Amino acid sequence: MTMPLEIRLRGALRVLLSHYVANGVAGALGLLLISSLVHVLLGSAAGSAAAVGAIVAIPPDIPAPRRGKFLHMLPAPLLALPLFFVVQLLHEQPWLLGLLIVPASFFAFLAMAWGKRGAPVAIAAVLALVFSMAVPVHTGAEGWRAALTTSFYFGLGSLLFVPWSVLVNRLLNGRYRAQVLADVLLSQAALMRLQALQFTPVLALGERANPLMGQLLLRQATLADQLQSARDIVLESPGSARQQRLAGMLLCALEMRDHLLASALDLEELRRQPEQAGALTRQHGVLLALAAQMEQLADALLRGQVPAPFEDLRAQLQLAVPQGDAGFSPARLAQALSHRIGHIHDEVARLVALARGEAAPDLALVRVCWQMFVSPTGWGWRPLLGLWRWSAAPLRHAMRAALAIGVGYALSQLLPWREHAYWIVLTIVVVLRGSLAQTLERRNERVAGTLLGCMLASIVLLANLPHWALLACVTLAQAVAHAFTLRRYLFTAVAATVLGLVQAHLLGAGGSAGFVLLERMADTLIGAGIAWAFAYVLPSWERQQIPALVARALAAQTRHAREALALGQLQAVDNHPELAWRLARREAYDSLGVLVQATARAWKEPRAVRPPLAPLERMQVHCYQLLAQLTAVKSMLLLRRGHLRAEDVQEPLQAATARLEAVLTGAAVATAPASDQAGVYEPQALPPLVETDLAPWLLRRLCLAEELARQLRSEAMAVVVPLRAD
Repeated sequence: MTMPLEIRLRGALRVLLSHYVANGVAGALGLLLISSLVHVLLGSAAGSAAAVGAIVAIPPDIPAPRRGKFLHMLPAPLLALPLFFVVQLLHEQPWLLGLLIVPASFFAFLAMAWGKRGAPVAIAAVLALVFSMAVPVHTGAEGWRAALTTSFYFGLGSLLFVPWSVLVNRLLNGRYRAQVLADVLLSQAALMRLQALQFTPVLALGERANPLMGQLLLRQATLADQLQSARDIVLESPGSARQQRLAGMLLCALEMRDHLLASALDLEELRRQPEQAGALTRQHGVLLALAAQMEQLADALLRGQVPAPFEDLRAQLQLAVPQGDAGFSPARLAQALSHRIGHIHDEVARLVALARGEAAPDLALVRVCWQMFVSPTGWGWRPLLGLWRWSAAPLRHAMRAALAIGVGYALSQLLPWREHAYWIVLTIVVVLRGSLAQTLERRNERVAGTLLGCMLASIVLLANLPHWALLACVTLAQAVAHAFTLRRYLFTAVAATVLGLVQAHLLGAGGSAGFVLLERMADTLIGAGIAWAFAYVLPSWERQQIPALVARALAAQTRHAREALALGQLQAVDNHPELAWRLARREAYDSLGVLVQATARAWKEPRAVRPPLAPLERMQVHCYQLLAQLTAVKSMLLLRRGHLRAEDVQEPLQAATARLEAVLTGAAVATAPASDQAGVYEPQALPPLVETDLAPWLLRRLCLAEELARQLRSEAMAVVVPLRAD
């Protein structure tokens, strides 16, 4: 009973010290300071409107690089302010307001064309529409003057939040660097533990080869997103020695991802060899121990402490090969696997040494990565100009969302209660996502979160807390709602419900608290139902996106193969950064991660519209296996080129590059005679890894890579051809 509790407490502490909680607290403090300042200077009504403005400006506020933060935050209030003003003008004309909401929502959701950067801006603009329905018109004036006054207070709050977010992001930049890096290390440790589960013998030959592959694919896809977020922050102008160490640690984490992927090579064959059970058990234990050291390092980063010294585990990886054991025998494959796990071991050791200040980062590599691997900060018009295609998913989502919001608003006007009509529209906005899978997930979490939030709000309101305590509840609820929007929406739904009900109480809304809670629950159920129904209107099924994603993945694999097998490294005197290969590697991981996530969403769609999932999943597995084989070759060229002679491998590398490119692009392939292939790729005697050259191992990897490329291309065609025929 002690260990589970200890693990839960450790996990809770990691969440509390995370970058997303720090960002949520910073946003809530900004809301409290801005609303309090405006309240003191201009009165309670002005403070309430300013608070709404700050809430609308918060969604785009995430941990980000210092460069471009202002331009990242500015579009939300600039779009929100005119929408808020127009709704204020039409407060007394509800049906005319309904006619405005539909086209306004459509144009606001077009911001989704900018992807992850545009989504928060779109949400902020639509929230301005919805919240303007909730904010009463200023009572000190009439007509457009009253609307202008309330909108001025709203704009004041939203625009004041922009410099606050820029300032806090700059002040927390050093902390964010450590936190996002710790987040990456924890994800890699979890991936390492999942990988270690594969190091167990297969009891029956009929057992599924790799039951964990689906989880591994999703973990890899999630890690790719986290690594890009970390690149943007950690690699940006690392001026101090500490920032440079963190940047060096991130680069180590990138290399370790490759070695972890390569550690699965030959594993399935070894699992079926009973005599290798002991070796697999030792390798399993080493991976778990390295994962534990990674977690300890991440915890030290979160707590601002110096990590414990690295515990060397090399002795446990030493495997003996029987005398006279020739060829690619199981014992030699197990020894090679230990060698690849040794690369992971060395990267973890370097991570700890960098964190402890016992090693210096490669500043030249850090400089190259900062210049080439960070996300763009400008907006530009190209995404919007390329949106006007009937098949464009952001365009269809904008139309779908606008229609759903229009129906929800019309229904709210027909219900017996109208005082909080915006609750239905608000639920539609936050539940309806770009895909059915995301909508279903949001629907369930929104309904459950609203129920729990209503229960918490009832306890708070029945406690008759003083005014300052209710303000503290609002601030805490805002912090939780913003912090967990992208991490665990259930917590956001609970906090948002508490925030809305307590804030309505502070504004002196009429009606009993019990009725308001029931109304909120009913409106949530209605809004979630409408969002669910409209997920089937103008749908963007994943099958419509899959052909383009498969083509992107194939192109990325082709480019990565070409760069990974380049010969320049054999003549290099050091491991100078190979920019073209690193760019190709990132695109290979990113394109495959997007494809994996799309496939996971497709499983939630109706069976009749799903793409061919079986060949699609096999293709993804073979994509990662091809990456692993090429990573093993690249590791030989980078780390063990002293055991390779250029004259022995130059021609096979060039020939393999040409064949891989021909296979992956669908061009004609000239296949060598089987006898020649056997003589080149299947040597009968293999020298020990540490004594002579590694050419036989490299040739074997090339042979296996070509076979994987053929399978990958065949499976890609099995996916794309039926979809294009449709």
